[in-house]
Amino acid sequence: MHRSFWTALCLSVFSISASAQIESEHAQKTLEIYRTIVEVDTSKTMGNTIPVAEYLAGELIAAGFAEEDVRIVPKDGFGTLIATYRGDGSAGAKPILLLGHMDVVEALAEDWVRPPFELTQDDVNFYARGTIDNKFGVAQLTGTMIRLKKEGFVPDRDLMLVFSGDEESGMTTTRMMAYEMPEIAEAEYALNSDAGGGALTADGVAVSYRVQAAEKTYATWQITVRNPGGHSSRPRDDNAIYELAAAVKAIEAHRFPVRWSEMTLSYFQQTGEKIGGELGDAMVRFAYDPEDEEAAEMLRSEPSYVGTTRTTCVVTMLEAGHAENALPQSATATVNCRIFPGVSVADIEAELKSVVGNEEAEFVLLGDPTESPISEIRADVMTAVGKAVHSRYPGLDLITYMESGGTDGMHFRKAGIPTWGISGVFMNPDEMFAHGLNERVPIKAFYDALDHWSVIIRELTTPE
Repeated sequence: MHRSFWTALCLSVFSISASAQIESEHAQKTLEIYRTIVEVDTSKTMGNTIPVAEYLAGELIAAGFAEEDVRIVPKDGFGTLIATYRGDGSAGAKPILLLGHMDVVEALAEDWVRPPFELTQDDVNFYARGTIDNKFGVAQLTGTMIRLKKEGFVPDRDLMLVFSGDEESGMTTTRMMAYEMPEIAEAEYALNSDAGGGALTADGVAVSYRVQAAEKTYATWQITVRNPGGHSSRPRDDNAIYELAAAVKAIEAHRFPVRWSEMTLSYFQQTGEKIGGELGDAMVRFAYDPEDEEAAEMLRSEPSYVGTTRTTCVVTMLEAGHAENALPQSATATVNCRIFPGVSVADIEAELKSVVGNEEAEFVLLGDPTESPISEIRADVMTAVGKAVHSRYPGLDLITYMESGGTDGMHFRKAGIPTWGISGVFMNPDEMFAHGLNERVPIKAFYDALDHWSVIIRELTTPE
């Protein structure tokens, strides 16, 4: 057969297959759910996570979930959704949790090219706040539960959808579910839709699939410098804003020590060998010698990898002064840190104080930072994830890694529930605009992920 004819035939078959997938009932329902929840502003001041939870609950009940198995639990103005997919108990095993969060980070419409709370698209991407973080995961999980229920699938143990309402702010709903609900605490482990996933190069080549097994500790301080102030016509040398500015510049210049674990070294070795080039070479060098300062500095300069090699602290907010014609009586900087596992919050505060070098500066730790352990990998989970990933990208490496950011997973790990992030998304990390302007997800990634969770769930909960 002529090569060009064979190529054309393959492309035609692929086009027909892709079209059938997009037009399937499962695809249409998942897209409907995705569009509906994306177009609701669930940022922290809007109070809309309860309506979203009510909508999702209605979809699950309509698909066959018993009403008593679908609960909405409010907490401090936020909503959570807890839905149990009943198994037959033949495995004699504890439930598996399936995690996601319904809230999003704020988005200012005037800053965006597209409306942030309307699902729009071009030839490549879906756009809107939450398209990736984390309404992608919520829609894919909910759509999968509906699909499995309609297909009559009965797992050998219970599955529990656990969607939080304020992951992006106080995580009060997450803490409630992880620490205060015995039915959730008894779970054997959790699978998180808000982390992990596949990495693609700019031209769409799959590099690896990452399984999140650890997270850095999220901690925020407010650093305040105070001063008696006075009239602006009579400047004084000890201006609170100037002193705070010196502290900010000192934090900017500071480099926390390089840190590593066996997991991060393995991650860099495998990823570096895949991507090649100058960056890949630095990764491999770091993996074999984490004290290679040049390699560590190159990784620090890459936004996608800086957090994997050390603790990071960055000034995110400033507040100062009370009148344009008065000397400032106080100036405050908010400093957000992502702390490497095994390093205590107290140690980082002590290091920040040393860096600032101002004994009069007040340090106030906000909230209650959560230090969580690494979740050691389970063979059955990795086998199930591998089956789903390799159905799309045969032979692709699965790599465990530490998240630089923070997810609900930290609290479930702290509660004694091993948790792994295994999102179904594949995309270029440089196109990841979660929390940023014009957040997006590739349209192809949305449709390619439709079987991800059902493959994993069936593999983990179908009797031999």
